[in-house]
Amino acid sequence: MQVKDAIQKAGEWVQAIAQKEAGFIGAYLAGSIIQKHMDEAWPIHSDVDIMIVTSNVPELKIGKFIYDGVLLEATHLDSALFHSKEVILSDYHLSFSFAHTFILADPEGILTPLQRNAAEDYDKIYWVHKRCHHIKDKIDSGLSSIPKEKPFYEQVMSWLFPTSVLTHLFLTAGLENPTVRRRYEAAEQILKSYHMNDVYQALLKEINIISLKKNDVQISLDVLNDTFDLAVTYAQTPIFFLSDISLSAKPLSIDGCQALIDKNKHRESFFWIIATFCRCHIILATDAPEIHAERLPYFMKTLSMIDMYTSEDLFEKAKITKSNLPYFWEKTEKLISINPAIKR
Repeated sequence: MQVKDAIQKAGEWVQAIAQKEAGFIGAYLAGSIIQKHMDEAWPIHSDVDIMIVTSNVPELKIGKFIYDGVLLEATHLDSALFHSKEVILSDYHLSFSFAHTFILADPEGILTPLQRNAAEDYDKIYWVHKRCHHIKDKIDSGLSSIPKEKPFYEQVMSWLFPTSVLTHLFLTAGLENPTVRRRYEAAEQILKSYHMNDVYQALLKEINIISLKKNDVQISLDVLNDTFDLAVTYAQTPIFFLSDISLSAKPLSIDGCQALIDKNKHRESFFWIIATFCRCHIILATDAPEIHAERLPYFMKTLSMIDMYTSEDLFEKAKITKSNLPYFWEKTEKLISINPAIKR
């Protein structure tokens, strides 16, 4: 299947399903597909991200699902975010995808002119700084609000995501997509292109993956594969990320990590291995407590690879990352200053 075929299927789903929802304003593409050429092959371990702009955001995310042989992921966004280009350009998650998107539906003609205006100003230095400040604040806030009352596996996820968002500082400063699963691989590419490999090594140190061995990561993924299958089998309770732990999403979560390992990007795969482990255990703890207890030692062994054993270890890591934030901010500003694509 080619990229153009995947986009066509996404458009067909929007027309058949999303466009009939109450409050529908429009829909556009996000994620990796907006950076692909139409005639490229569309990889099986990727999903097509569809953003649905609506005045009626549902309580639960649709998430990932198969539609006519294509893995789609649908996310509803509040139409209040699309009242001005200033709101969009200030938000690092929204801005890249919207400035580079392919609009799937715009029945009222709202998104098309707004997208054009956002694209024109996307690479201006004022907005680049604004978005990077947004990321820095998000990291600081996330590391400061890890819930002490939650189980350890939930604390791990609350620590992991804001720590790994450090990569988004450099992707955003480099005018690149702040991708999710492949954030470390993408950060390595942008930092190497600016001869800032020392910064990339520092990013790896923040989650302690710099010395990971390929074979050990492979073993962890193999164990995760079994835990993933069990979580899919027992999942019943609606959870925000439930569709990420499903048979349809397995090529993305498991095969996607395997693809990175096969490219000797085993360190870069480990972030998503841990994140997926956490999600599986949140599901199992709720819907299959006995299975959760049986599988937990395997997860703890994986965490031991990054020297994380207790909540105390986790909070200490968060404290260290917060203290290192000025260093990463200094390097972010350096990248902005030498990026020739940014308009001064």
